[in-house]
Amino acid sequence: MREADETTRQKLADALRAEPATPSELATQFDLTPHAVVGHVEHVSQSVADGDEQFLVAPPTCRDCGFDDYDDLLNLPSRCPDCKSESIDEPTFTIE
Repeated sequence: MREADETTRQKLADALRAEPATPSELATQFDLTPHAVVGHVEHVSQSVADGDEQFLVAPPTCRDCGFDDYDDLLNLPSRCPDCKSESIDEPTFTIE
């Protein structure tokens, strides 16, 4: 892992300790794409699992039917598997 990645991941972890955020919010804050944020956050969640903190995820939710039982919470789904709507709220991440 490169030093720049570690720095970005540490900044993401610090931001998530301060307040919950979505991938888009973090992407704007750190000048990344939402998909890059998800990749970094996946590694942050593994690092947090080794310590005293908890990495928590509020799942993506369909705005039309309310579906939120996605298999992979660290993902940006494009459509709802139930109603096929593309109106999906992003997951929200936090570290407590």
